[in-house]
Amino acid sequence: MTPDDLVLTPAGVRFGGRIFPCTIGRGGRTDDKREGDGATPIGCHRIVGMMYRPDRIGPPAAWARPIGPRDLWSDDVNDTRYNHAVRAPHAFGHEALRRPDPLYDLILVTDWNWPNAVAGRGSAIFLHQWRRRGYPTEGCIAFRRDHLGWIARRIAPGTRLIIPPV
Repeated sequence: MTPDDLVLTPAGVRFGGRIFPCTIGRGGRTDDKREGDGATPIGCHRIVGMMYRPDRIGPPAAWARPIGPRDLWSDDVNDTRYNHAVRAPHAFGHEALRRPDPLYDLILVTDWNWPNAVAGRGSAIFLHQWRRRGYPTEGCIAFRRDHLGWIARRIAPGTRLIIPPV
């Protein structure tokens, strides 16, 4: 592990010499991730994308992609585009990336079960803004808004996210 890695610790995520409080999935950590289990997958993952709401914030990094009104994420195990970004209209189950709340104003996308997704192994493991401290996610890792922005301005594609076993 290096200071350039994002590492989940009992106190939060360690990155760049700092510790950032965070929340994880309501199902805790798991080494057997399944769609809908609410768990955060154990392992070494890579940051493969960054998306942001251009109507709410500026681009946090040159490689960030704006989230548009038709942007979705497929979470339907029957979809050939399962665990990939898709566009509306989309006939399969999906999650809207352009939400009315601020949770997805900034998203760091991990390579969990991506790009060659296995149906049912879980989708959309993002780093995003939390609802409030201590409120669990559906498997993602969530941060205070300013902390997420600080991290986003300093990471690069391929930055490692390390989620060790408990």
